[in-house]
Amino acid sequence: MIRHLQTSLQWLFMHTEALFNWVFGNRLNPLYHLGAITFFLFWVIAGTGLYLYAFFETGVADAYSSVDLITHHQWFFGGILRSIHRYASDALVFMMLLHMVRYFAFDRFRGFRWFSWMTGLALIWLIYISGINGFMLPWDKLAQFVIVTTFEWLDALPSFGGTLIRNFIYPSSVSDRFFSLLAFMHIGISLVVLLLMWIHVQRVPKAKTTPPKAITISLLISLIVLALIEPVISQGGPANLGVAVTSINLDWFYLTLFPLLYEKSLINIWALTLSITMLLALLPWATLRLFGKSKRSFQLTFSNNPQSIAIRTGETILDAGLRNGINLSYECRNGGCGLCLCTVAHGQVNPGPYQLNALTKVMLGNGQVLMCCATPLSDIAIEIPHDSSIAKQLDTVYVATVASIDRVSPNLIILNLTFPSGNKFEFSAGQYINFILDDGQRRAFSFANPPHQNNHIELHIRKIPNGLFTTLVFNELKVGDQLKFEGPFGKFKLNESNLPIILIAGSTGFAPIKSIVEDAFYRKIERSMWLYWGVRNQEDFYRLDLLNQWQLEHPNFHAVPVLSEPISKDAWVGRQGLVHMAVLADFPNLSGHEVYVCGSVQMVDSVIPEFFAQGLEEHACFSDKFLPSIKNAIQNHA
Repeated sequence: MIRHLQTSLQWLFMHTEALFNWVFGNRLNPLYHLGAITFFLFWVIAGTGLYLYAFFETGVADAYSSVDLITHHQWFFGGILRSIHRYASDALVFMMLLHMVRYFAFDRFRGFRWFSWMTGLALIWLIYISGINGFMLPWDKLAQFVIVTTFEWLDALPSFGGTLIRNFIYPSSVSDRFFSLLAFMHIGISLVVLLLMWIHVQRVPKAKTTPPKAITISLLISLIVLALIEPVISQGGPANLGVAVTSINLDWFYLTLFPLLYEKSLINIWALTLSITMLLALLPWATLRLFGKSKRSFQLTFSNNPQSIAIRTGETILDAGLRNGINLSYECRNGGCGLCLCTVAHGQVNPGPYQLNALTKVMLGNGQVLMCCATPLSDIAIEIPHDSSIAKQLDTVYVATVASIDRVSPNLIILNLTFPSGNKFEFSAGQYINFILDDGQRRAFSFANPPHQNNHIELHIRKIPNGLFTTLVFNELKVGDQLKFEGPFGKFKLNESNLPIILIAGSTGFAPIKSIVEDAFYRKIERSMWLYWGVRNQEDFYRLDLLNQWQLEHPNFHAVPVLSEPISKDAWVGRQGLVHMAVLADFPNLSGHEVYVCGSVQMVDSVIPEFFAQGLEEHACFSDKFLPSIKNAIQNHA
């Protein structure tokens, strides 16, 4: 029963996540950031709550009127913030429950994860208690309903025996001291929630508590828009214990059980609630007995690190590495991006759930798995591409000098770096380097020059709005400055075969393609090569002259520039539209070809399935994904 439910939920999550990856890209998939979103929503609730509390009067006679003044006389820094406070609280409940269901679906609550599961369960209880307590503070009709119903429910417990509800028989029974207690509880429980949230993530190696900036901005905009469309106001006037509440609009996120309290036996509702809680609390151990999972650990060995580490049953390779202080390359941690690819050299693993565009059947057949999904079934040894940099502190850090800065368009610079005393730097066509910033962050850029021209490094850098590194390059960097980097990394290289080659570049994805093509010319590779280069605006064809030169000098090379957003049809006489559509139009049958795709994550993930549908074999498809973001530009090499 449990396994069948998990399988069904897992299928639902995987298909939903695949859709979200297609829409948002794997880095901005909200389902990969549920925990971080929960933290962000908590801070939104805390910030708005502190402001509201500054103007709230904790007295029976003043509570309702002070909330009314906040709501209607401080239009934004009161009424809108009150609405944001409520809707963020609802979103917090939804995200926590979704986070819990997802971990149940992917079987990430057993064994050593019991602590995170139990603290998460306690967090849900505390969030509900804090939220229900918050509904009592405005002292409107809804507050009256929540207070009376809550205390009637508490009175059903044998320890109280009906003593609590006596405090709400007459209006005079409720004192200012009572309201001070309610406000103290609301703040105190919230502080306990924050502490428990911090404890909750301590068992997750390098857990992220801040979602990507694009997600935070989207959430804030959504909350503001919702607050403007449907502002939260007090219901039915001030509370009056002398008149029963007969009609009220409930918040179904927090007050789900309250209608049942008037339909069913109160003690039965207690039994139901506590039974469900107990069942969830015992679930990690119940499944261990049901499925006979061992509690033992295995040994994990990395190919370029002879020291083995312990990896627990059910623990992913990535979590085991991060827990032991090993710096592994990863991004989504959910089998969506493919950045943490490795090869199992020895032993058996369960590959776990993953997206097919991140790990194809051919890759799986070759022994490759994703570290963020794969769990051990025995002692294992894995091989990781050098770009995973098992220990970045062991990697050599190089220093290069800026030789030239060629601004070929308003948004693109060709940067050339040289080395002291004319030193050379060995790399393969299609690889990349990581620049090391002052705060330790890294920014990846591909080589644009071929490997035989290894006395310098040529990079094509596109301006990213508010990008940390690109802002430096475009506004501050000058000839003679020095930059630190590590590398080379990456496995996006020309495959050795006799098949004709189709190369597809999106924007500055032309850089590694240029390196591969010039290397092929240098090595006198005679295979047919078709290069499709897609950009939005004509000025983005910053090396169109080079494509024309290649066609004149090499009969086996053909270039097809494709413009997606021509300003004037008369100014551009070449191909128009999406670059991959031009490929599909020219090659109705891609079987017997090799395809190399380099561009944004959205471009790569969306076009490859269409190529497969048109006959391309999985083993003949190679991709290099670029993911620019507001804060940085990350390169994801698959």
